[in-house]
Amino acid sequence: MASINKELNAAVPPTEVASKAKRRTFSVKEKLRILREADACPRGEVGALLRREGIYSSHLCDWRQARDRGELSVVVPVRRGPKPAPRDPDAERIAELEKQLAQAIARAEHAEALVDLQKKIAALLGKPLPDSSGRP
Repeated sequence: MASINKELNAAVPPTEVASKAKRRTFSVKEKLRILREADACPRGEVGALLRREGIYSSHLCDWRQARDRGELSVVVPVRRGPKPAPRDPDAERIAELEKQLAQAIARAEHAEALVDLQKKIAALLGKPLPDSSGRP
């Protein structure tokens, strides 16, 4: 009895089960090919096509509707999710100008701080700097 079990176990390869089933996807070319074959099938032979391709009749219905709407004529697949907002060239220009203004303000504040520092140092040394009007 033990020899029979060993022979059966040796003849049967170990099975592997995927941890998660992977959903089958069809490209636009595959969908159009299957639709052409389904349209060319004589009456009563569509079932054989469905079994051979491993699809349901609801797939054919959905794909036919998509073809009629013109969605299958697009070669590039449509990306899912929210669509990005179109770029506004004025908004980009405004952002660039605001960035330049912020840099100019930072430079002006830095220069004013340096002038104030120079005035304080000159006052400490006893040699006050002339004002911008030109008077000492």
